[in-house]
Amino acid sequence: MVFVQIREAKEGDCGNILRMIRELAEFEKLSDQVKIGEEDLRADGFGENPFYHCLVAESLPGPGESQEPCVVGYGLYYFTYSTWKGRNVYLEDIYVKPEYQGQGIGSKIIKKVAEVAVDKGCSQFRLSVLDWNKRAMDLYKALGAQDLTEAEGWHSFRFEGEVMRKLAGK
Repeated sequence: MVFVQIREAKEGDCGNILRMIRELAEFEKLSDQVKIGEEDLRADGFGENPFYHCLVAESLPGPGESQEPCVVGYGLYYFTYSTWKGRNVYLEDIYVKPEYQGQGIGSKIIKKVAEVAVDKGCSQFRLSVLDWNKRAMDLYKALGAQDLTEAEGWHSFRFEGEVMRKLAGK
């Protein structure tokens, strides 16, 4: 049995977080899209006005074990605002290393983000999932999430790179 605690990430966790970001991107078949580095994570998450917040799942040694604690998952989130509902939290990434999956760690991360959302007065907790990731969708639905594509027909769009610069006139 693995003992896991969910805690706020520290600046020193950025190397582990970046490795897991890359593992998640590989799983999602989108490795080529990861452009950030460890310094970006430090600057953007641990400065005076952080762009994101992060929780890590840390495996703790059991009684009598001599191993060091090990980061085995993360949940990276930030706050947004709905003109209809007010404060929201958005879970950008949730990831648990494959050898630790199926032990409830992902659920613990989600529950901790929900706790943060409630404590901050958020009306909603949102996240996205790729349409082929049935295991994740099943977990979110089992925890009570509503599939907005099914229920309301929402589609996500994004502007990036040259298109974004052109829109900005730069």
